[in-house]
Amino acid sequence: MEFRIADTFTDSLARLTGDEQKTVKTTAFDLQLNSASPGMNFHKLDRARDKNFWSVRVSGDLRIIVHRTETSILLCYVDHHDEAYRWANRRKLETHPKTGAAQLVEVRETVREIRTKSYPAPDLAVAPPKLPLFAGIPEADLLSYGVPKEWIEAVHNADEDSILELADHLPGEASEALLEIATGGKPQFARALPVGTNPFNHPDALRRFRVMNNIDELASALDYPWDKWTIFLHPSQRELVERDYNGPAKVTGSAGTGKTIVALHRAYFLARTNPEARVLLTTFSEILAYALNTKLRRLISHDPRIAERLEVHAIDVIAKRLSDVPKTPPIIADRETLRQLMHDAAQETEGQKFSLHFLLAEWDDVVDAWQLNNWEEYRDVRRLGRKTRLPEQQRILLWEIFEKVRSRLNAKNLMTASAMFSRLAARLEASEKKPFDYIVVDEAQDISIAQLRFLAALAPNKPNSLFFAGDLGQRIFQLPFSWKALGIDIRGRSRTLHINYRTSHQIRTQADRLLSPELSDVDGNIEKRSGTISLFNGPAPIIKVLNTPEEEIKLVSTWILERTQEGLMPYEIGIFVRSSAEINRARKAIEASGIPYKVLDEHLETTSGHISIGTMHLAKGLEFRAVAVMACDDEVIPHQERIEKVTDETDLEEVYNTERHLLYVACTRARDCLLVTGSEPASEFLDDFM
Repeated sequence: MEFRIADTFTDSLARLTGDEQKTVKTTAFDLQLNSASPGMNFHKLDRARDKNFWSVRVSGDLRIIVHRTETSILLCYVDHHDEAYRWANRRKLETHPKTGAAQLVEVRETVREIRTKSYPAPDLAVAPPKLPLFAGIPEADLLSYGVPKEWIEAVHNADEDSILELADHLPGEASEALLEIATGGKPQFARALPVGTNPFNHPDALRRFRVMNNIDELASALDYPWDKWTIFLHPSQRELVERDYNGPAKVTGSAGTGKTIVALHRAYFLARTNPEARVLLTTFSEILAYALNTKLRRLISHDPRIAERLEVHAIDVIAKRLSDVPKTPPIIADRETLRQLMHDAAQETEGQKFSLHFLLAEWDDVVDAWQLNNWEEYRDVRRLGRKTRLPEQQRILLWEIFEKVRSRLNAKNLMTASAMFSRLAARLEASEKKPFDYIVVDEAQDISIAQLRFLAALAPNKPNSLFFAGDLGQRIFQLPFSWKALGIDIRGRSRTLHINYRTSHQIRTQADRLLSPELSDVDGNIEKRSGTISLFNGPAPIIKVLNTPEEEIKLVSTWILERTQEGLMPYEIGIFVRSSAEINRARKAIEASGIPYKVLDEHLETTSGHISIGTMHLAKGLEFRAVAVMACDDEVIPHQERIEKVTDETDLEEVYNTERHLLYVACTRARDCLLVTGSEPASEFLDDFM
């Protein structure tokens, strides 16, 4: 007998208390092991439209709704008695007549009339009626998008006010197609299965129903209900994961569209379909690599031997491992040593006319980044991102300073990280045998020039060897530079994800106001943020500016208590601030609520029963049902210290861009509820939300 779970079951399980979840899991395990056991309390649901719906008693009031046939059991939903029965009475499991996909369809006549909230008009003038969005689309086309037949009339009548509520009642592929049409796109028709094919094998069905082959798979799926995306892939994502590329490829998209999902599955797919291949999944920081490794372990828990050939490391870590003398890794100069060497070299020349900040920035972004070895290379280099004009005489003086720094680093047997990458890249380029067959890179927008050069040399010269995932709107660490100049040309092999699974429509549209609708890289590749759609609704974000930090702390504390009263667990709530200097404000807000908390470290591990506090830089890779972004004050974001150090006009623009990106990253960690606060005078960025 086939045993499946639906995503509606894991969603409903996540809403129960911790103790209730444990009881439900025990019953689910018993069902899988022996559904015919006399101890299983099945009850036929006589009022359900689908005669194969049964309830299974978990405890005094908890019930699991299952779809039961002679050959299969599907766990559909779990809740307290009355709510579970109401859910079952409003749904049925069907095979779509056009696409052949299995769908849990909400019965149309059990749904109240779909309306939108109305507000009094400011004057007596009657607003013109809204035009239906889909009236001109033939029924056959709507069916090809996966719309259930009984919902065709409702779709034809939907306007811009009712479409989001309507989408909540439709199967995923139908709501996604309609929302894409509503935002000006043209979705692909769902693939139709041949007659007689198992409807659960349709690509759309595979992302909402999963066969559980053993008790370990079921335990893993139920332990990580928030991570069901590691199991259920959207067909458009699956196409990118399984596609053949004849050169470097990249997937992009705004926050929440599943770039990391695609990167994880791409790495797993390459390892699974190439049994002898070694695959590297990497990113620019150890913090994010740790998070990737945690997610990957969950994804491959049913196939653990894959881990022998699929490694997850930060780029710096893998570079040190591959360095010339493994037992004696290169000694990388720390920031303070470099600062002192630069200061001394400037004092010994006429370099006092340049600020130390300018000298370090010119070193980081130009000389060290591109590994310039002589005056001619420095004289001729394109100073991308450093557009302040430098006459040749000034460049000569600067090179004298930088040459002294290079010489003294060598004398101390020190090197920079960029030098290490450059040395490794040269060695790898000369080698026919590469340590890895395929490389997948997440958060690619924040890899450095030296890291990209290293990755280009590390990858074999063959199809599918390099795959990137990233978003220019989340670039917070690196100046822009030309990938093409380093031999990485993704033109024609760059794809954008437009479906947002993680963030509500209201939060996404508000956060998008922080960024331009189009972003482009140095090579002219354009990332369009327009056309992105969120699949669910939520309350509008709350943006509040208080008179004092004390008032802000009180407001956030009240907001936290309101979220817990609505049923959110503490681990589903995150609080973010610009830097460690503002952490204490977040602490005070949570302490006033009386709920335990944990300050996030580089491992990014949330703790059950605790609210998470972190800086915006640590927000990457995380998600919460509710997020408060605190201390958005003037001189906090954008960070005043960064602004004061600017000596290059383009640097100032870059500071503002990356500070906006930071706030965007923090806000888009929220799934359902977002609160953004500050005290007078508030950050100028908050005006963009209004």
